[in-house]
Amino acid sequence: MSAVLRIPTVLRPAMGGETTITVEGTTIGAVLSHVTERFPAVKGQLLNEDGTLHRFLNVYVNDDDVRYLGGVDAPVVDTDEITLLPAVAGGAW
Repeated sequence: MSAVLRIPTVLRPAMGGETTITVEGTTIGAVLSHVTERFPAVKGQLLNEDGTLHRFLNVYVNDDDVRYLGGVDAPVVDTDEITLLPAVAGGAW
């Protein structure tokens, strides 16, 4: 199945400058596997070594946080819009 993945500004340089891409997979885990195969540079920003979601990454399917939908096992269908939202920190005091 294919869904639309919205790419945040901070990840765009590692993902060819794309703002959205069509992704394949029936679960969030499969979608992220597809994404990291296509864009290997983002793997460490999305997933831990054991394949779980990085704790500083929020992933939403149609505005619902996947952590409450089953994490990497959360289902994905063709009409879904997936949003990646990594935590961003920094600045000066």
